[in-house]
Amino acid sequence: MGDVQQLYDQVDTDQDLYGDWQREDSLRARPLFTVLWLITLAVIGVMVLRMTPNGLDGKKYIPVVVAFVPWMACVSAVTLVCALIGRRRALAVVCTLCLLTQLCWHWGYIWTSDERTHELPSVSSLTGGSADRYARVMTLNTKNGLADAQQIVRTVREEHVEVLTLQEANTGLLQRLAAAGLGSVLPYSVVAAPTGHDNGGVNVLYTAAKPVSTTGDLIAIEASSVPSACVRMASRTVCFGSVHPFSPRPRNQGLWNSGLDSIAKLQSNARLFVLMGDFNSTWDHASFRFLLGDRFVDAGEQNGSWFHMTYPSNVTLFGGRVKVPSLVEVDHIVHDRSVVVGDLETVTVAGSDHKALLGTLDVEG
Repeated sequence: MGDVQQLYDQVDTDQDLYGDWQREDSLRARPLFTVLWLITLAVIGVMVLRMTPNGLDGKKYIPVVVAFVPWMACVSAVTLVCALIGRRRALAVVCTLCLLTQLCWHWGYIWTSDERTHELPSVSSLTGGSADRYARVMTLNTKNGLADAQQIVRTVREEHVEVLTLQEANTGLLQRLAAAGLGSVLPYSVVAAPTGHDNGGVNVLYTAAKPVSTTGDLIAIEASSVPSACVRMASRTVCFGSVHPFSPRPRNQGLWNSGLDSIAKLQSNARLFVLMGDFNSTWDHASFRFLLGDRFVDAGEQNGSWFHMTYPSNVTLFGGRVKVPSLVEVDHIVHDRSVVVGDLETVTVAGSDHKALLGTLDVEG
């Protein structure tokens, strides 16, 4: 009996030790999960800002923070894994709800309900003629005209681009593009007239086909003027525009809202539009979604082909040893619902702080 009692005593001792170890592990993990809770609360705060309505989403640093909403899903996913490993049920539930909400917001980037985007021809098969229904289009913010003109022309040739829009262009860039031979592939152009509120330069639009009409000032806007060219494609006339509203920096926030609202007025215009450029806003900004309204769609959000981040580009840290990835999707191809834009692609262009965004347009999709 004495041996049996000793065995029971030993088991009790082992259980006490195991309980002590568990308590010690819990105490050591407590600071970690406190940090994870704080991170989750910060994510929730960003998500609340994302729901700020149009007109109020341009206050202070709200638009800058909201631009990074897509990355909150990554933060929530990592925190959820840690919560599951640590058996923190409440934290896991909150992270799951955050993650599901973020996935719902960005479902169009994951899955497309428009099967027409899968039926577009390959880039290599595009003929480059205006008589058909297809056209490869491209937009690029040239960073005060510093983008590599030869690379722009080379990309236009390789991608069979028929419509090119540029932002922040200047006389020097236009001359370099001409010298690089852009006129031989895109002979028609519309250059917006300089104004007192240009942001970084003027907007420019090039086309392969002769436009049926052009204007250097499509809408009244407190930003660089919007040049437009209407081109006949198959049985339809498409009006292309190069846009660049102000960025939402604190000193520009009133101009940022008013610029996007000015573009939104095109919803009542009877013409068929494809608007391309640096919108200085993302799908998560209420002002951008207001611009789209019920009429326009953002090609990136409709394609189900993930995000096409365009800014920043060509940025490095620590003397060039660390390359900064593109983090936000501020360059867009916005179009009427009756046409299709797919096969999206980004291209890094030397000299610019934005990537070029390309897509294939089907006007009879």
